[in-house]
Amino acid sequence: MRLIATIAASVVVASGLTVTLAAQGKAEQGAALFSAQKCTLCHSVAGKGNPKGSLDAMIAKNKAEHIRQWLQDPEGMRAKQNATRTPAMKPVKLTPDQIDALVAYRTSVKPAKSGDDTGR
Repeated sequence: MRLIATIAASVVVASGLTVTLAAQGKAEQGAALFSAQKCTLCHSVAGKGNPKGSLDAMIAKNKAEHIRQWLQDPEGMRAKQNATRTPAMKPVKLTPDQIDALVAYRTSVKPAKSGDDTGR
């Protein structure tokens, strides 16, 4: 009985580790994509990139779904949020997997000490 409990506990720990490693991999893919798509020309995350477009405050106060909506429909979110920052974010062609990777990256990075982008 003790052996079964030990095996069960090991499976739970191993599956949790697998999920964590998968999330880390997704976040790393997102970091590479953030750079490759040249997002840093207009935005910064954790102090890296254009400080005028810091996403740290927006990321800190919004859930992953909010970030996903901005990536899927920046024009619609700009209208919904009454965002006035210029230039406006242009729509980008991303696959659902790429969007997942960017969301994983943006939600995994600790914000810089100072930074404010409320989307306006």
